[in-house]
Amino acid sequence: MKIRYLGHSCFSLTESTGTTIVTDPYGNVGFRLPPLRADAVTISHSHYDHNNVSGVLGNPVVFDKEGTYEIGGVEIEAIKSRHDSENGSRRGENLIFKFRMDGLDICHLGDLGEECSSSLIETLLPVHVLLIPVGGKYTIDSEQAKEYVDRIMPSIVIPMHYKTKGLTLDIDKPDDFLDLFDDDEVEYVEDNEIELLRDDVTEERTKIILMERYK
Repeated sequence: MKIRYLGHSCFSLTESTGTTIVTDPYGNVGFRLPPLRADAVTISHSHYDHNNVSGVLGNPVVFDKEGTYEIGGVEIEAIKSRHDSENGSRRGENLIFKFRMDGLDICHLGDLGEECSSSLIETLLPVHVLLIPVGGKYTIDSEQAKEYVDRIMPSIVIPMHYKTKGLTLDIDKPDDFLDLFDDDEVEYVEDNEIELLRDDVTEERTKIILMERYK
């Protein structure tokens, strides 16, 4: 499968069969979406920087409610969570999406804001690839993100929802999160796409991959 990072919380996930899913496409956040085509779009919540469905071509199916789905051989589970640490009273609900693609379990945490709990962790497991917000302010911050990583124990972690060049939102850079890991646990990828096979994923240790968004 291929994982392409498009900035903010938006990824294009493509299974070897060709089925493509786009997560949380954004509106104008200081930069715009590149041309995108997908079979499905997942929306974690209805804020403008996560719900720009019209920016995705191909007449995709939209998943924006809790439930279990399937499209093009990809299994999808949408799990209800909170956008804040006050039971959703400040920012409402957030959907976490899990995808089963090419034998891998990929988890996109959306704008998760609630504190790490055993009940939520048990619901999410297993996870091979974790797409996690680390910029704080509107989501969990770097230390909370580190706790999620430590308890989920994924093989690969890809940070998202952090301050990048051009982004107008007031959130933190990924540095504080990356500093919580040893240097040999962090890999900087100068491209915006990686390709993973089931055999590439090991349960022996967790690797953090920081990807550049598209240019």
